Amino acid sequence: MASRILGFARDILIAALVGAGPVAEAFFVAFRLPNLFRRFFAEGAFNTAFIPLFAKRLEGEGPEAAGRFAGEAGSALLAALLVLTALAQLAMPAFVWALASGLEPGTFDLAVLFSRICFPYILFISLAALCSGVLNAFGRFAAAAAAPVLLNVILIGAMTLGWSVGWMEGADAGLVLSWAAFAGGIAQLALVGLAMRRLGMGVRLSAPRLTPGVRRLLTLGLPAALSAGVVQINLLVGTQVASYFAGAVVWLWMADRVYQLPLGVIGIAIGVVLLPELARRLRAGDAEGGHAALNRATEFSLALTLPATVALLAMPGLVAAVLFERGAFTAADAAATGQAIAIYALGLPAFVLQKVLQPAFYAREEMRAPLRYALWSMAANVLIAAGGAPFIGWQAAPIATTVAGWLMLALLWQGARRLDPGIAIDARLAERAPRIAGASLLMGVGVWLGAEAAAGLAPVPRAAALAGIVALGAAAYAGAALLSGALRPADLRAAVTRSQP
Repeated sequence: MASRILGFARDILIAALVGAGPVAEAFFVAFRLPNLFRRFFAEGAFNTAFIPLFAKRLEGEGPEAAGRFAGEAGSALLAALLVLTALAQLAMPAFVWALASGLEPGTFDLAVLFSRICFPYILFISLAALCSGVLNAFGRFAAAAAAPVLLNVILIGAMTLGWSVGWMEGADAGLVLSWAAFAGGIAQLALVGLAMRRLGMGVRLSAPRLTPGVRRLLTLGLPAALSAGVVQINLLVGTQVASYFAGAVVWLWMADRVYQLPLGVIGIAIGVVLLPELARRLRAGDAEGGHAALNRATEFSLALTLPATVALLAMPGLVAAVLFERGAFTAADAAATGQAIAIYALGLPAFVLQKVLQPAFYAREEMRAPLRYALWSMAANVLIAAGGAPFIGWQAAPIATTVAGWLMLALLWQGARRLDPGIAIDARLAERAPRIAGASLLMGVGVWLGAEAAAGLAPVPRAAALAGIVALGAAAYAGAALLSGALRPADLRAAVTRSQP
């Protein structure tokens, strides 16, 4: 939550100081490149394969053997990333063209320059992902979750300093942001590395070797890498489409940050906790406990995601205006961002529930089925985004992302049921899900009425109105959910209480 809130502050500053012009577009393209490969190599492919294998070593052979495996895996990962980074520096214009070929020539050149500075971020953040995987396997989640806070603090600090000395003008603003992102990667690695050492788990890197553990990691990781790559291709397609419409790259980035708040706080966090939990239960032969964990994770996800979805659909324009409409970011930019927020909000439940179902595959070391589903999702995304853009414009990109998200969720559910027929909606979830939806819709009516009343206000009263609407909406939802039995205080306490593995 702290990371996402600071991320909002970061993007509010970028919008105010840089706007939605060429420098902002170039930086967001540049910053997306290492993040794309980070999710492909580190979070997407590496950790989904690494965590179950590390957890098995830890449970079966002890911390020393697990630490050796982590060192072998980290050495192989670092070697691959060093090669990738060197190739990227040499061929950066081709990398940027593949991501955003529609940029104007001057903007394209800036994106290449900024990308060369930002790209080494992948080295640090991928090693940080290794450390985070080790921490997660031990049931330690705080340091890994807090690491992105440092990136946002450094970016905010760099912009504040740059503004005070006059560096946030023209291309200099992009250079400030790019070097700050580079420094943020180093800081994140330092934080999780220190946390891992305090845990007593030193990981020693060495010359990469194809040990049996690394071979098994590659066997599981390559399908996961391809699956993660397909998801990133969906993002690439959206950026490509947006690059042909002036300002759309920035509008989609800002909208993405809004819906990523509930997705990051709820979906990704639950997935991170659920994967090692399921792996441990399966190793212990506790299938019933695994099924219960999936249902409770789904219930908790819906209880937080559905009200967020309804709220974003009820007041997307107000949210965009209060967060971003200031300085160089115009009212027209905010209105376009609001449209994207509403479209992404329609897919938010699907994006979150994907994070609940995917661990059911990865904990069983089943990587191929999610890859097949991701390929179908990618095909739908490309067809809708590229085919729809000539007719409806840049809005085709977020529409495609949302439709592809729901398709992916449907395929994951069907596949999970085939993988384990015991995976099913239990009686408690079947009873509470409609009540959660009802409480969310009731709250949504009040939020929509409040947003309509606040639409014509000046910026400061409008921001105060949004804060009041959010507070009253949260209170209304909590009251309706508790009265209807959708939520119970004891369940909430159990959901947020930390338990040792």
